[in-house]
Amino acid sequence: MRKPETLSGDEQLIPYRDVIGFANDHAGFPLRPPVLELLGRHSGRIIDVGAQSEEPVDFPDVTRRAVQAILDKQTDRVILLCGTGAGACIAANKVRGIRAAVAHDTYVARQAVVHDDVNVLCIGAWITGPQIALDIIRHFLSAQFSDEEHFRRRVAKLTLLEQGG
Repeated sequence: MRKPETLSGDEQLIPYRDVIGFANDHAGFPLRPPVLELLGRHSGRIIDVGAQSEEPVDFPDVTRRAVQAILDKQTDRVILLCGTGAGACIAANKVRGIRAAVAHDTYVARQAVVHDDVNVLCIGAWITGPQIALDIIRHFLSAQFSDEEHFRRRVAKLTLLEQGG
């Protein structure tokens, strides 16, 4: 039995997930080992479609494979690592049904989920060190979308924009 982990300071539980999606490009490769270790503590399985080395790959290809796990309803969360986080975020947000955000701090990681129902977290490995990246991921995984009507209404409008409306 795994001991549940809580966020330090507020005792908020980081829920255990059956599956978490993950990918990195070559620039995100240095953060890969500690992130996979953390994800392994919070999930039964990691769908890992990331680069296995620093050999250059195209982040749109890696991103597309990773977010497919959400579209296939295998998971509700994906973590993406690239150089700045921006490229992976742009690519992810081009896919219908995906709401991605770049977070270089824990506040954005949490608020993006609570207010915007973000399902993909993008982190820049050139920007964020390993310990901060792990804290950002913990906050992303622990956050839940708000049940407040105004947040739900706004996310519904994002869906309409995505559909061309």
